[in-house]
Amino acid sequence: MCGIVAYFGKKQAQPILIEGLKRLEYRGYDSAGVALLKANQFEVYKTSGRIANLEEILPETESRAVVGIGHTRWATHGVPNTINAHPHIDYTGKIALVHNGIIENYAILKKWLIKEGCTFKSETDTEVVANLIGYFYERNRARNGENAPSGSNRFEWAVQQAFNEIYGTYGLAIMCSDCPDVMIGVKKGSPLILGVGKEEYIIASDASAIIEHTSQAIYLSDGEMVTIHSEGFDTKTISNEEVTKELKDIEISLDQIELEGFEHYMQKEIAEQPQVLETCLKGRVDVKNGRVILGGIQDKLRDLTRTKRIILSACGTAWHAGLVGEFLFEQLARIPSEVEYASEFRYRNPIVDEGTIFIAISQSGETADTLAAVELAKERGATVLGIVNVVGSTIARTTDAGVYLRVGPEIGVASTKAFTAQVSVLTMLAIELGRRRHLSSEMAQGLLKELMEIPKKVEQIFSQKEQTRQIAQANIDKDNWLFLGRGFNYPVALEGALKLKEISYIHAEGLPAAEMKHGPIALITDNMPAVFIATKCSQYEKIIGNIEEVRARGGRTIVVATEGDEHIKPYADHLITVPDTVEQLQPLLTVVPLQMLAYHAAVLRGHDVDKPRNLAKSVTVE
Repeated sequence: MCGIVAYFGKKQAQPILIEGLKRLEYRGYDSAGVALLKANQFEVYKTSGRIANLEEILPETESRAVVGIGHTRWATHGVPNTINAHPHIDYTGKIALVHNGIIENYAILKKWLIKEGCTFKSETDTEVVANLIGYFYERNRARNGENAPSGSNRFEWAVQQAFNEIYGTYGLAIMCSDCPDVMIGVKKGSPLILGVGKEEYIIASDASAIIEHTSQAIYLSDGEMVTIHSEGFDTKTISNEEVTKELKDIEISLDQIELEGFEHYMQKEIAEQPQVLETCLKGRVDVKNGRVILGGIQDKLRDLTRTKRIILSACGTAWHAGLVGEFLFEQLARIPSEVEYASEFRYRNPIVDEGTIFIAISQSGETADTLAAVELAKERGATVLGIVNVVGSTIARTTDAGVYLRVGPEIGVASTKAFTAQVSVLTMLAIELGRRRHLSSEMAQGLLKELMEIPKKVEQIFSQKEQTRQIAQANIDKDNWLFLGRGFNYPVALEGALKLKEISYIHAEGLPAAEMKHGPIALITDNMPAVFIATKCSQYEKIIGNIEEVRARGGRTIVVATEGDEHIKPYADHLITVPDTVEQLQPLLTVVPLQMLAYHAAVLRGHDVDKPRNLAKSVTVE
């Protein structure tokens, strides 16, 4: 969740660190800081609040330091203030580091370190790591004298000793004031990559902080560390076994993470959906033969076709996509399926066997809870597939096979284009499995033909941007909203409510429309907004009845309906239409007006759409 950027090279480090931190702002944070190493001394600047606050306290004359680390913190242990902000310096003043993750045994280690004479200034678990490394670094020399490892060797040895004692998740960049020509990165459970440029290196938690300087990187795996020095870099495990890492091209470009004339990244990413859905589908759909070709899982299709059970696991928006997937697999492929919250899955005793297909869905490919669920499913013998967006991410490397979304970087915290791409991938997979099991070629062909029309139909919805803004304007003074749908549009109701909550801070609840009279109807008050997804579908008449129930109690109805549906107009106080398509594909269209509605509501209420309070783009800690 936190953002890490560290520079080692020949240029001034400070502007590169600040630029990198700004590119990581979308990950979510509440404080920021940098530490520069110059003349064997640390220069540390940190503050609560935004990076702009940090820039205000930096010296007007930039330091000539060519080595430094930077951080944006999303608070876990300790309130978001200057003392708890990173970087943290150990009790000796010789170790500085930044950290993304959670140290689970920090309390025990802290108690022991205090007993050993170490002092602490912050409430964070991270300071324990700094002091533990510092403890081993200093005590080794004190106890072993001339036999102690020297210089950078002692620094590297101290890091390894410390992480043999630590339990939890971490991605770190670490400096030692005695070793200005060395920097160390360590990873377990939190993303960390090393950008390799010409006589310069950048450690970061995200490729967006690297791509302005280099297009090549190595991706560390769990339990690995990288030591950068004047001759290059070495990779090994924490237990000191050498590891050979492949230098890979970074899959994103600089222009993909620029605003390109849009006010917000979320606005840009909503608008990109027709284009990115075309890219997601391109080369994968053979309409003529009614087939789908998903190269990443082709050798697993026999197992998929024979499976008796599918488990989909995800968090947040990806969970809503998984719920659509559950409906698709059961209806089109006739495979019993269930969607599980990854955050709960690992703490139960789930029934998973060798015949189970486990599908993990994550935009970032780094979601900690989803990764933990993946590891549990693999332990129990399931075939594990990943549906992720970020190439080289931990989930992509951990699963047995998978499919990339191919939608480019998603910067806005509130996911939009990743959701529609996740649903598209699940739709393709369900159609292909259905074709292999019982769907006729004609039916598969018809569904795929309709799927290929979706990008163009999404584009048509954007003609109602101003109308959607006006609907938001008319209702943003209301603090409680309902989102209601049936069948394939029930997950869309959940997603619409989540979007509104995430960025406008309006309380919203998504429900199956039929459940309203089993309790939630008690919430209806005069002019309370109730958003209905009421497209032409098998439950159309039923949802009309649900709209009537809300209108009878004074609620204000905002209805997403099928284009050309005249019958529904009298039931809608506000009407948004989407082009017609088959019922199974409707979520790809009906979610778009709800994304637009949430976006306009947030902007009109004056909120920072791309950096909503308390939220992070990628939840890489439990």
